[in-house]
Amino acid sequence: MKVKLSEIIDAIEMTDQQSKYFLDKKTGEILCTYEGMMRDEEEEIDQKLDRHGFCRLPDSFDIRNYDIMESFAEEQSGKAADTLMRALQGRGAFRRFKDAVYDLDLDRQWFAFQNEAYRRKAIRWCEENDIKYVE
Repeated sequence: MKVKLSEIIDAIEMTDQQSKYFLDKKTGEILCTYEGMMRDEEEEIDQKLDRHGFCRLPDSFDIRNYDIMESFAEEQSGKAADTLMRALQGRGAFRRFKDAVYDLDLDRQWFAFQNEAYRRKAIRWCEENDIKYVE
C-alpha cells in the first residue's frame, strides 16, 4: 500500500507541542492524539498502535521549525537577511520572524521554502520507515 505524500506533509504542517500524528501502516490512515484528550481515548489509540503497527510521524521537535526559518534567513541577502536573523534572536522569535517575512514582502517565498522543507522531511521519514508513497 502507498500513502499520499500530501497527507504526511499535512500532518507535519499541523503538528505542534500538544499533538502527535501516527500512520497506520495497514490502512494508510493518519491519527492524531492531543495532550488534552480524554484518558480512555488515549488508551484506545495506544492499543491500536500496538496491534496494528502504527508509526509516529515527525513531531515538532523532529521538524525543527527554527532551523527552517534560519536556513531561509541565510538564503536572503542584504537588509532582508539582517532583519530576519535579528528576528530569530531571543523569546518571541517565531512571531517576530513571521512579522518580518510579511514586512519584507517575502511571504510567498517563505511559504514555498517551508513547504519544500516539509516535503523533504516527509520523504525522508517515509524512506526511513519503509513507507511507500505517491506524490
